[in-house]
Amino acid sequence: MVVAVVSSLGAPLIPTLAADYQVTLADAQWSLTVTLLVASVVTPVMGRLGDGPYRRQFFLFSLVAMMLGGLLAALPVGFGLFLVGRGLQGMGLGLTPLAVAAAREALPPERTRAGIAVLSTTTAVGIGLGYPVTGLLAKAGGVHLAYWFGAAVAALALIVSWRVVPESAQRRQGRLDIAGAVLLGVGLASLLLALSESEKRGWKSGPVTGLLVAGVAVLAVWVWWELRVAHPLIPLRLLGQRAVLTASVVTLPAAVGMYMLITPVITLVQTPLSTGYGLGGTVVVAGLVLVPFSAASYLIAKAVPWLVRRTSYEVALPLSTAVMLSSAIVFSLARGSIWEIVVVMAIAGVGTGSILAVLPGYLLRGVPAHETSRAMSFNQILRTVGYSTGGALSVTILQAHTSPGQSFAADSGYSAIGVVACVGWVLTAAAAILLPLSRRRRPSAAPQDEP
Repeated sequence: MVVAVVSSLGAPLIPTLAADYQVTLADAQWSLTVTLLVASVVTPVMGRLGDGPYRRQFFLFSLVAMMLGGLLAALPVGFGLFLVGRGLQGMGLGLTPLAVAAAREALPPERTRAGIAVLSTTTAVGIGLGYPVTGLLAKAGGVHLAYWFGAAVAALALIVSWRVVPESAQRRQGRLDIAGAVLLGVGLASLLLALSESEKRGWKSGPVTGLLVAGVAVLAVWVWWELRVAHPLIPLRLLGQRAVLTASVVTLPAAVGMYMLITPVITLVQTPLSTGYGLGGTVVVAGLVLVPFSAASYLIAKAVPWLVRRTSYEVALPLSTAVMLSSAIVFSLARGSIWEIVVVMAIAGVGTGSILAVLPGYLLRGVPAHETSRAMSFNQILRTVGYSTGGALSVTILQAHTSPGQSFAADSGYSAIGVVACVGWVLTAAAAILLPLSRRRRPSAAPQDEP
């Protein structure tokens, strides 16, 4: 939930930050970019260190960093130190893998599947709750009040975690793959910077193209290195397991599809009525339409373990993607009123919640317990890149449907987003169905425990 709150302190507050600090919207965008950049570097390192005896210490350390980052962002110390604070908050985005690893180790077997499903889904639940709360706080007491709220949430989580998060049962700590961490951090940072810059420079600009090429090249070197080093940062060899490969392949396009819906919905709701299709809502209303998304995500997470027990992961995952496909279809055809948007987000909440609840259990079937944190950190990285790609892609489509001299895109831009999202979900569903049917690979020598 804390991870979701930190995420909600980004995109919705960018226009207010630009006005308060008297910077451009492009500069204010760094309040989101710097958080993602720090997360891209820290998450795999925390995942590696979390598969050892110091998991609890790193868990608490990340919460302390988030709390201090929130305090720094909340104080009137200038835009530079504000960005430092947002960077510190980015360290919290590596909490989810550590939480899943702790739950898998501490919970009794009959509660593990449901516990991990709820943990994974809280990020979606928190986004839908965090957006309206931070919008209300920013409107009532200024943007800094929203960051005070973030610091308070981190402080509360720190107190609770200090009391209840258990020590790790893993007593061995392998060597940290520093070279792998540097390569992965540089590669991901290049890709995320390219996605961020593409919104104002365009995909064909030299800097964006250069960053994309550099990012892909560095990540290719990273893959080569990880497959040869004795103690890899991310256990890529586990991709030989069908469950791990399927979960990883599905995670990226699923994350893209989620934010290809959330981002345009927030924009559409705030588009003026004078455009002929906009809904004329405030930032608070835009946040409130996400509440059904959160509620549906939370409720469906309770039902997913029941569904998996009576069918299988191989059935539950394609069904989840089919629900998301239906939400994209409804958005393409019916988005002319608030209640229609609420229906769209409720359907998307069911799909998102079920996917996020299914994927960790699906993934961990092929991962030994002592590598849980690292495997989940890789999955979290795929989510982060997917969320950023989905947001940037939707913005790019809207810009392509914006006439010169106009401030808002044509309604056809939202239709185009719906079509692209539908295609993406069809491909995602195909991967979820076909990959598990592929030829069985030689099983790993590692123990396979069923969460």
